[in-house]
Amino acid sequence: MSISVGMIMGSPSDEEVMDKAVAILDEMGISYEKIVSSAHRNPERTATWAKEAEGRGIKVIIAGAGLAAALPGVVAAHTPLPVIGVPIASGPLNGVDSLYSIVQMPPGIPVATVGIDNTRNAAVLAAQILALQDESIRAALLRYRDKWNQ
Repeated sequence: MSISVGMIMGSPSDEEVMDKAVAILDEMGISYEKIVSSAHRNPERTATWAKEAEGRGIKVIIAGAGLAAALPGVVAAHTPLPVIGVPIASGPLNGVDSLYSIVQMPPGIPVATVGIDNTRNAAVLAAQILALQDESIRAALLRYRDKWNQ
């Protein structure tokens, strides 16, 4: 089974927030890989991971980062895959700086952006993208949404 979603976060402290996406991906039966690699502390490792993601079967990436939040944009610069950025609440601005950093990407390097700490929506958006070509994920997504609409 190939890996459908790549999850990358800038710091181990982001894992608690990112694991909310893991729970949804697990519920929908969507495979994923998860790593910690900072755009600032591990730039070469981060770039290599992003460049090789498609070859590993990844179809969409969820990238979470706090403070300057360069990670989603750096990842997007190194892959043609869709990247969903998750601003992580941290620092004196409690994630607002991260939100602005992720949403304000230059032309040609888009990053879809969800709300601060909203990894649940990142997982649902990843599922929606995957559901375009996978009927089993589409069915799981519809069951998940049905649960929330009751």
